[in-house]
Amino acid sequence: MAFGRRVEEEIITEDLKIWECSSEDCKCWIRDNFKSGESEVPTCPICKSEMVSSVKNLQVIQNHSKS
Repeated sequence: MAFGRRVEEEIITEDLKIWECSSEDCKCWIRDNFKSGESEVPTCPICKSEMVSSVKNLQVIQNHSKS
């Protein structure tokens, strides 16, 4: 019998749209549902370069700050 052992929740992953920095020197990326502004193509928050759309398998996280 194991006392204090928690039941671990299953981590749900999904292919999600992300934005990656186009600069080779910058490794910044942002989830599409977490990007700021209404711009179709966001700029990198670190180096201000243009970002390109991509897909990455990530843990599902809801952004409750957006409507």
